[in-house]
Amino acid sequence: MNTQILQPTAENLLRAGNLICKGEIVAFPTETVYGLGADAFNVDACQKIYAAKNRPHDKPLTLHVADFEMIDIIAEISLTAEKLIERFLPGPLTIILPKKKIVPDFVTCNSKSVGVRFPNNTIAQDLIKFAGVPLAAPSANISGKNPPTTAQEVFENLGGKLEIILDGGECEVGISSTIVDISAGDLKILRQGKISVAQILATLA
Repeated sequence: MNTQILQPTAENLLRAGNLICKGEIVAFPTETVYGLGADAFNVDACQKIYAAKNRPHDKPLTLHVADFEMIDIIAEISLTAEKLIERFLPGPLTIILPKKKIVPDFVTCNSKSVGVRFPNNTIAQDLIKFAGVPLAAPSANISGKNPPTTAQEVFENLGGKLEIILDGGECEVGISSTIVDISAGDLKILRQGKISVAQILATLA
């Protein structure tokens, strides 16, 4: 497959969104790292993510959204979740919440919870809006390698395995998002990125 690195013009975003709708995968920038996205509700499309990345099948996929309404479609939102969403989203935070039935069990590796991410990046947001669905999207690299922060790094990892890489320049944050799990009620910090544990705790105090 011939992989193209394209500028995020309206025409190219529409083309990428159409590919998503057809069950294909597309790489795109966020403020943290580049993601490899597929229609989160299409199991066959999500399987292509695992194949392209050589990703272990016991690692669930985070769902990227473009607005707050999409969060409500895919997950149960508690009071704690509302506080984190209001304070940090859109931004470099992934919140693990109880999932709704619309999210395929394959995407969450049969877990009853789902990671939700609302990237603070207009290219990512526009792509999701053009696709019309949340995007299941881990980092756009071969599993075990460093997450890419430029389109060229994505190409070096995944060239030949997808049709389009949207080039948004170098990612602003450059490290993966902070991950918090509140799916069972208690707060668990699974990974710290730009948003610190202290900021999370202060928000929930």
